[in-house]
Amino acid sequence: MKELGERLRELRKSNGVSQEEASNDLMITPKELECLENGNFKVFKDVYELKKIMRNYAKYLGLDENEIIDEFNDFLFEKTSKISKDDIEKAIKKNEEKEEKVSSPYTKISKSRYDFAPIVLLIVLLVFISLVVYLFLSFVKKDDDVKRELGRESVIIELT
Repeated sequence: MKELGERLRELRKSNGVSQEEASNDLMITPKELECLENGNFKVFKDVYELKKIMRNYAKYLGLDENEIIDEFNDFLFEKTSKISKDDIEKAIKKNEEKEEKVSSPYTKISKSRYDFAPIVLLIVLLVFISLVVYLFLSFVKKDDDVKRELGRESVIIELT
């Protein structure tokens, strides 16, 4: 990234603009402009502020601002995307180990060996089915008893 900063510095100097003049025109401190030209981006609060300053600086120097921002984005992508999968897995394992070491038996959530919710649901379902079957059978039995009683009454009526 120093190359981009040096390129901006050389262009500023070739245009005959001093560092103080450029910083006043861009409304940034001379220290920020110096850090930008040296490639020291840790001075800036965040990436968005830095991009805004770079965009304004590129316009100020007469460069294509989108080209400069694309070059900066490529630098950021290269800087941030070089994490290997193995490094990520190691970091995850380290975090898991740290969490296990810090937790106490009083605050640690223990894993249950049995989950009782399905068992309770099954018992309730069986009781409900048994109740439905009992009511159905008692209704059928009463219906048969009524038919028998009606059959006896008709026989008694016919006999008299």
